[in-house]
Amino acid sequence: MQRPRSSVVGIMAVILGVMAGFAVGIILSMSNGTSSSQDVATPMPTVTPRPTLPPPPADAMALLDAEEAVVVYLYEQAGPSVVHITSRSQVVDFWRGVVPQEGTGSGFIYDSAGYIVTNNHVIDGASEIEVVLVDGTSLAAQVVGADSYYDLAVLKVDAGDAVLPPPLPLGEADVLRVGQRVLAIGNPFGLDRTLTTGVISALDRTIESDSGSAVGNAIQTDAAVNPGNSGGPLLNIRGEVIGVNTAITSPSGGSVGIGFAVPISTVRRVVPELIANGRYPHPSLRISVRELGYEVRPASDGPQNGLLIVDLDPNGPAAQAGLQAAEVQRRGFNTVFVGGDIITAVNGMSVTTRDDLTLYLETNAVPGDSITITYDRQGESHQAAVTVGEN
Repeated sequence: MQRPRSSVVGIMAVILGVMAGFAVGIILSMSNGTSSSQDVATPMPTVTPRPTLPPPPADAMALLDAEEAVVVYLYEQAGPSVVHITSRSQVVDFWRGVVPQEGTGSGFIYDSAGYIVTNNHVIDGASEIEVVLVDGTSLAAQVVGADSYYDLAVLKVDAGDAVLPPPLPLGEADVLRVGQRVLAIGNPFGLDRTLTTGVISALDRTIESDSGSAVGNAIQTDAAVNPGNSGGPLLNIRGEVIGVNTAITSPSGGSVGIGFAVPISTVRRVVPELIANGRYPHPSLRISVRELGYEVRPASDGPQNGLLIVDLDPNGPAAQAGLQAAEVQRRGFNTVFVGGDIITAVNGMSVTTRDDLTLYLETNAVPGDSITITYDRQGESHQAAVTVGEN
């Protein structure tokens, strides 16, 4: 039998009515703020109130204020004695020929006679040097003496009617300690008399000078030192010069917290010689050496460490004391050293590298001093008294 059409229409009306009622229920539920069984209620975040910290003790704030006042005072006192140095020279350019070149650096008043201490590399090769004082006065300067090994130089200015700032006092090296507060004043990137502060990060560092030689006893500091600071003073918290800022270690050329300064002990030793004689007499044995184990393979029956003498000045100190150089032979592409004395110690201190010998002589001897050289000759140890010469 066929279902009547009216019945089908009635069933469809019932189904539509049920669906409409269900939809109305959902809408009423949403309008009343209720959620279905699948909704998840999100709790409000809990805000923890920040604890109220007690103010710092009054004596701590007083110490901080006092420290700040000291730094400000030192800058105001020492800043005028730091000068801006401009060096000018002529260089040959492949395309333009001879062109002027200008560089800047720092320096400080050494004494009331107009002597100024700076770095050698600040004025090296300059045909004209200008010193600018804190009040803007420009003075022509002449090089009195320079030393590339220690990267120190002394300039002299004729103040004329100008009034030079007072010289900076010099400190002592034997009281320096890692952690001591230091201040650097200079002209980084040409910005006059900039102050940076930090601490002594390390002492007795070895750095490489412009001449390529090792220089010992350098002061390492984290006080920001940038190009233009070179030649400026490194001061202690008493305002005394304890070093001359000379170099930074940075792949980018900017300060990364590792700077170096020539120590005041070197300044006290070298600067008077530069003023008096224009140069510093470096101690020397007048020999050339090769390092065993690094540059020369040591013999199995001899010292494994030391310095093999491969050449010497026949009129020099080592030769006069009876030391002998090796005979140099060529065997194919190889160089062979036959014989020759091997230096193993100086005044009882072992030396294994070229820098060991250089640093010992620079720190502990001057031309004319007598030192004891311990050396090996054909498997036997000997000693010789050598009068130090001049390089």
